[in-house]
Amino acid sequence: MTEDWRGPYMVRGKFMKVLVLTGAGISAESGIPTFRGSDGLWEGFRPEDVATPEAFQRDPALVHRFYNERRRRLLSPDIEPNAAHRALAAFESQHQDDFLLVTQNIDDLHQRSGSQKILCMHGELLKARCMDSGECFPWKEDLGLDTPHPRYPNRLGRLRPHVVWFGEMPFGLPTIEQAAAQADLFLAIGTSAVVYPAAAIVQWTGPHCHRVEINVDATPASQAFQQVIRGKASSEVPKFLQEILNAAQ
Repeated sequence: MTEDWRGPYMVRGKFMKVLVLTGAGISAESGIPTFRGSDGLWEGFRPEDVATPEAFQRDPALVHRFYNERRRRLLSPDIEPNAAHRALAAFESQHQDDFLLVTQNIDDLHQRSGSQKILCMHGELLKARCMDSGECFPWKEDLGLDTPHPRYPNRLGRLRPHVVWFGEMPFGLPTIEQAAAQADLFLAIGTSAVVYPAAAIVQWTGPHCHRVEINVDATPASQAFQQVIRGKASSEVPKFLQEILNAAQ
């Protein structure tokens, strides 16, 4: 850690605008599989077969089955937030200025840990979306071709997972761009920096922003960060955030 790591984003003992981006690496330690394995498969499937609008149009039963399995896994008792999720929630509760947590993950572990200002840019697995109206509903059950609409029981099979597939626009990009331009600290945690536009967020930050990457391995974006911390999120995130809080006292 460089000697002047605090300088760019601490004024009069109060930390300024903070933007956090989290990726699959933070949830992997809680038992959620990462996006894509070394073999290029996503939990045994090709992404183009289960994570595109075309795949859903071609074989909706397969896509539903894939997300049903992920949803059941997320709701199993052994999946819980880890120390990194909890540290981010605790930091937000003590932070005195703007804070935004952007996550690429579709699980609810940040919400469970107590985080409040969350933007789920790739959607939420525990929601279903009406393909006709765009309305979203909390959802913990399986989805299928015979699933009735919550408001119109006679309308079957018009719900889809509330997730962003390849070829679809992520949620909240204008908000993310604005937060990045104003951020005094940008912290990227457990993201591979290979999925766009999330991988470009570091480029949206201004010259005054201190950019920190916390990841087990180097990423294609590592050179864009002024500070790089190698290690597991569950150990490095709490330490880093506690140092910030201590410096602000």
